[in-house]
Amino acid sequence: MVAEPRPEPRVVRVEGGTGVQIGSGNQQTNHYYAATGVRWPVRVGTVPMVADCYQERAVGEGLADTATTVITGMGGVGKTQVAARHVRASWTDPAVDLAVWITAVDRDAIVAGYAQAARAIGRAARDDDPAAAAPALVNWLATTDRRWVVVLDDVQDPGHVHGLWPPGGGRTIVTTRRRDAALRRTDRRIVEVDPYTTAESMAYLRSKVARPDLLDGAADLVAEMGGLPLALAQAAAFVQDVEITCAEYVRQFRAGRDVAPDALPDEHRHTVDRTWALSVERADELAPVGVARPLLELLSFLDPNGIPMAVVTTPVTLAYLGVRADRQVSAEDALRAVQVLRRLSLADTDQAQPQLGLRVHALVQRATRAAIERGPLIAGFSAQALLDSWPEIERDHLLGQALRANAAELMRHAQPALWSGGGHAVLHRYGRSLGEAGLAGSARDYFEHTSAVSARVLGADHPTTLTLRGELGTWRGYSGDVAGAVAELERLLADRVRLAGPEDETTLTTRHNLAYWRGESGDLAGAVAELDRQWEVERRVLGEDDPQTLTTRYTRALWRGHAEGEASVVAEFERLLADWERVRGADDPGTLTVRHELARCRGKAGDPAGAVVEFRRLVADQERVHGSSHPHTLTGRHELAKWRGAAGDVVGAVAEFELLLADNIRLRGPDHPDTLSTRSALLRHRTRLGDLPAVARGLEQLVADRTRVLGPDHPRTLTTRGNLATVRGGCGDVARAVAETEQLLHDQIRVLGPDHPDTRATREHLAFWRARA
Repeated sequence: MVAEPRPEPRVVRVEGGTGVQIGSGNQQTNHYYAATGVRWPVRVGTVPMVADCYQERAVGEGLADTATTVITGMGGVGKTQVAARHVRASWTDPAVDLAVWITAVDRDAIVAGYAQAARAIGRAARDDDPAAAAPALVNWLATTDRRWVVVLDDVQDPGHVHGLWPPGGGRTIVTTRRRDAALRRTDRRIVEVDPYTTAESMAYLRSKVARPDLLDGAADLVAEMGGLPLALAQAAAFVQDVEITCAEYVRQFRAGRDVAPDALPDEHRHTVDRTWALSVERADELAPVGVARPLLELLSFLDPNGIPMAVVTTPVTLAYLGVRADRQVSAEDALRAVQVLRRLSLADTDQAQPQLGLRVHALVQRATRAAIERGPLIAGFSAQALLDSWPEIERDHLLGQALRANAAELMRHAQPALWSGGGHAVLHRYGRSLGEAGLAGSARDYFEHTSAVSARVLGADHPTTLTLRGELGTWRGYSGDVAGAVAELERLLADRVRLAGPEDETTLTTRHNLAYWRGESGDLAGAVAELDRQWEVERRVLGEDDPQTLTTRYTRALWRGHAEGEASVVAEFERLLADWERVRGADDPGTLTVRHELARCRGKAGDPAGAVVEFRRLVADQERVHGSSHPHTLTGRHELAKWRGAAGDVVGAVAEFELLLADNIRLRGPDHPDTLSTRSALLRHRTRLGDLPAVARGLEQLVADRTRVLGPDHPRTLTTRGNLATVRGGCGDVARAVAETEQLLHDQIRVLGPDHPDTRATREHLAFWRARA
């Protein structure tokens, strides 16, 4: 099953944030980049749940006393469980400042995990290339006096960790099936995890099987399982569930067959293969009959470290299970099937972490995939189930991480299936999620790679390839490369015109986005001229009331206001508001967005008191329609506070911004770009109340935070530097104001160009301060 990818998004802009308009509707979705500040202790990753009836192992002793420990052993012997059992104590210990758990299946996973940790502790900016951010973490680990522990679980190849081994000074735990000489050094403790001993195996069986009479033949079962914890878990669960003796299980086990040659690693492949087959057959016999096996097949393509429980109950999952069971399957049936898998140790659940609430061991997944006859078809259902469980706006950053991890695992196992039929929409959603998480640079790199793959697999002129190129252009712009966005979209527009003609909807969307990024580049006149032509075409081709036509009118008025002054577009926004409300309704998000811009323009045109009145009404309606914590509502409150200050109520504005700042920190985190914008506005209004030295100190910290979060060349970082230089001059340090403004002008010419409006404004400021030096 392949879902059609969405059309190339339409980019729009509202004061206080940039958004992407999806499809042809006027629903605007703002990307609010969630981030957490450096609030110690910091935890990155998720420690796996400790297995039911976990047996203490002697190999776990002394892990806390060694700087670097490599836990090695065959697949399924419990290496991860040994590490998890030990690390959980550190995870809950507030004295451990940084604890990191990374599923290190390849070098990219290690680099991504290190980059996430580097951002979490403030050692890398949000959009830094992960390849550059990862060494920053290693350097910090080598020099910090804070306590830390890093776990690299399931390292597949020692070469993947080359140059990324955590240094001394903290604790490092690595689990791997490899026993290469490269792992053995005098400063590393090598711990071999062997299968359970006979005594450990018997103790495990006695803890799992409640009825003593079922333990008849336990010694033979232990011998057959070879001490493999995963196989023992499945065998014990089967014995307990079916209420047969261990001797009878051994008889059935010996009569079984392997699922597929070489399906599993190491010498355990036959053992796990056969325990899996018996357990799956039993699971499918239990109520709801015929549901557990197809559910396990669907889950076998997803992340073994945690699958969001919502995947299990999506409409496509239930439809797929219904086809396989030959009857209607409800959400309750699917959740009962999860419990069946858990009963037979084919899966595990953790209700405390719904984002990662379902886990299936990687060996069980491999055995399951090896037995599937129609793998590409089932992988397609897995992809659609994952996509259907992906929220339009990611409000929970842990859920977003989990969804991306599952998509990455799916792409690892089912690339051909995802590209069949023109490319599955989950390929697009994964990249957008990267950007929505604040990783615009990673989104740009992903879409650059994926568009190249699409061109090779589907063809350079395939609609999916063109859509991916549109995404690439968008995320180039968001990552700060506005000129690159313009160039990318110019090339795409030429291809759209060649393939579909100048008036096709996809061509019009690309032309709109190109005009938007022209405006962002400072070419306001060019953007307005392009949108004038666009509007005329859309009125004729799509009609006056089409959402795309209305969106173009909005963007055209926006850039006209920036180019000619907001007073010149008040009437235009009034007409647009009347049309939008007539077509879409008073409570449509697009209607509220136009009201926002109209109120702002009226304030800029000289009526701040009127802007206050309109923003009060707008915020009340936003709270009613969206809720008090919605990003649009918070942005409306920001504008309300700003215009209260402009209307003369500076004390009231400061109080409003202080409340908004507290809410932004609570809802979005201290490093969210809009939280930083609220801090900037609060400092600007405090300037009007005096105490410029305190404001200067606040701006110094804001420059540092914006440099860390957004990067040194981000326009908002540059703007804050200009504000700081102005306040320094106001404090009497004119020479420093001149020096800092000179450096700012140099950087703006390099980043924005000599004719950008911000660059021109800085030239005027420099002339002002030089005249007073």
